[in-house]
Amino acid sequence: MMSLFDEEQIIKSFIKSEKHDEARETSKRLIKKGKMSLDEIAEYVPTLSFDELKELGTEVMQLV
Repeated sequence: MMSLFDEEQIIKSFIKSEKHDEARETSKRLIKKGKMSLDEIAEYVPTLSFDELKELGTEVMQLV
């Protein structure tokens, strides 16, 4: 019974992590396009904090 619970928690954690990674990649693409402000991106990608969006913005601009 306990291992079933553990497996379920692991799967849920994995799915949450994948969604977060997908949100980060989407945000990076939007930042690279430069057509939306971070405030606008935050509205469309609410799973990321504004501070995380600012960090992504800095990261993307360093790569350009």
